[in-house]
Amino acid sequence: MDGSAAVEVVRIDDLDVRVQVSERRRHVRLTVERDAAVTATVPPGTGRAELVKLVRSRRRWLYGKLAERQALGEARPERQYVSGEGFPYLGRSHRLLIVPEGPADVRLLRGRLELGRHCLDDPVRALIGWYTRRGTDWLPDRLRPWAERMDTACGEVRVLPLGFRWGSCSLRGHLNIHWATMQLPPDLIDYVLVHELAHLQVPDHSERFWRRVERTLPDYTARRERLKRLGHDLWLPSESGGSDITSPRRG
Repeated sequence: MDGSAAVEVVRIDDLDVRVQVSERRRHVRLTVERDAAVTATVPPGTGRAELVKLVRSRRRWLYGKLAERQALGEARPERQYVSGEGFPYLGRSHRLLIVPEGPADVRLLRGRLELGRHCLDDPVRALIGWYTRRGTDWLPDRLRPWAERMDTACGEVRVLPLGFRWGSCSLRGHLNIHWATMQLPPDLIDYVLVHELAHLQVPDHSERFWRRVERTLPDYTARRERLKRLGHDLWLPSESGGSDITSPRRG
């Protein structure tokens, strides 16, 4: 690759990879953008053979992220913040009920999702806050048996906006879970949790990683397919940010 700042598109097997040379990079970064484009940001002097080797080694990860873009990034019907509109929680749709006032901005009461009228100026913030709080309370107990079964030490569970990722894990062993995950049925939330716990043991999406997931969830492929199908039905306001994976540092 030359040192030009122009973007070059390189065909690698069945993937078109947009290559951008950056003087600031010390290693190659692969990113799946919001528009499902694959971008490689590379240091000057990166050879085509090196890039091809990295892309092929990350093929499963790339295909997984492209599938997530399709599931989470597809256009979905806009929801109205009016009484009667449906919002999912733990796999069930709950009708919104606008109430004059109440003990909380948002609460689930007798099957109805109550939203205080005073929150109508910014209902998105109020609802995301509610999903985040529910996840913060609900997920640790759900995670604990899986962590014990996988013999994996796990740190804090943090519920965050993660763009187009269901979850991620940190080098310190913390799990980050997208607040929108709380809209999924519990068995699909389990898949997300097991997936991230497996990453604490195997950081990439190698065959070893998927064998680790399969030992814990023998039906993981079926759950993954359901997750792809259900993703576009979730309520997910537009969020910024993307997912990327990097190659090891050089030198």
